[in-house]
Amino acid sequence: MTTPPTSPSPQSPLINVPCLEGQVIAFTGTLASMTHEQAAELARGHGGEPQEHVSRATTILVVGDEGWPLEDNGQPSVKFEQAERLRAEGEELRILTETEWLRLLGETSDAEEARQLYTPAMLSQLLGLRAGVIRTWERLGLIRPVKRVYRLPYFDFQEVTSVRRLSELLQAGVARKDLETALRRLPSVERGDHRPLEQLQILAQNARIVVRDRFGLVDPVRGQRVFDFGTQTPPDAAEDLPAETATIRFEPHREVAETNRVRDWFVAGCRLYDDGRVAEAVEAFRMELMGRPDGPETHFHLADCLYRLDNVRGALERYYVAVEHDHQYVEAWTQIGCLHRELNELQQALVAFEIALDVHAEYPDVHFHKAETLADLGLTDEAIPHWESYLGFHTRGPSADIARQRLAVHAPDSSALRGG
Repeated sequence: MTTPPTSPSPQSPLINVPCLEGQVIAFTGTLASMTHEQAAELARGHGGEPQEHVSRATTILVVGDEGWPLEDNGQPSVKFEQAERLRAEGEELRILTETEWLRLLGETSDAEEARQLYTPAMLSQLLGLRAGVIRTWERLGLIRPVKRVYRLPYFDFQEVTSVRRLSELLQAGVARKDLETALRRLPSVERGDHRPLEQLQILAQNARIVVRDRFGLVDPVRGQRVFDFGTQTPPDAAEDLPAETATIRFEPHREVAETNRVRDWFVAGCRLYDDGRVAEAVEAFRMELMGRPDGPETHFHLADCLYRLDNVRGALERYYVAVEHDHQYVEAWTQIGCLHRELNELQQALVAFEIALDVHAEYPDVHFHKAETLADLGLTDEAIPHWESYLGFHTRGPSADIARQRLAVHAPDSSALRGG
């Protein structure tokens, strides 16, 4: 006779089996939440066995959320290809996104928690792009803010890095059709996330998206050289260019006029700014302000232009006009503080940063800049909590490295240095 199973008693509690017991895990792509080494340690801590390569022993392949495992030829990574081949041969191998893996471990219950959100300034540091480029991608619909705090957008890092990666692959000559095929094979797309395909379509259709190299502008979709109006081609570069690309020119007056009929001078100014024609952008933004003088965004963009033209005082005044029209324009207050600090007007900088934090107390960039300003004034004890606050929001990039260095000197026992 079969003995029925007995229920566990309080005296003999159930033994908790680690959730990855018996699992062999490999990782591919860049992880948004941690490094591959940290992920391997986390897997071991949950009973799993991490491995560097995919083999028949592999039971889980984790695909990083911070981009895709696409090689320079636009094809999925070797690990991903191997995993798919093994699955086709009948091996029981799961391919999980990073978010799904973290949920499996009980590390997060919500997809948004698995990814840190980034301001334009943060992304600028991490990716080596001007904040203006991030704003351009937003205007074009390539990236969408997950949330806004007043006018300040916060972006998912994966969306931004996917645009950059697609631009690089298109610029390298990978055909759009091949990229579409590769993207459709990725787990996130197979599960219904069509954003990468939408981004690829926008990139392929929008000739305004260009990449600047040492010779000038390149259209990453067509692979053609795009020259600023009136710019001469460097002799050594001209020799390497096809004849048809060496004749491409912008005609600013016609372009501005056409843009003005579609929208207004603001759009013209943004496009000129994106093309590096900053002096012309200034004039377009001034024309916009003649018709709409109370637009804080226009004053903010005009200030950006003036700063790039080394007119720091002029830029500072325009940022002030922006906050006059919108007192809660936190990015403008931050820029005001940064410019005052650049001009060694440290008390005025502190006032601006304090106003910015009154508007948005969790804006990481302001905490960092305020800490640096306090340190300039010799007030390191007051600076310490702001360096710690910055690291509480953001742990990567040059500013995070500086904050850790400052704390190592002035507060070596800080919990921020231990990651908690």
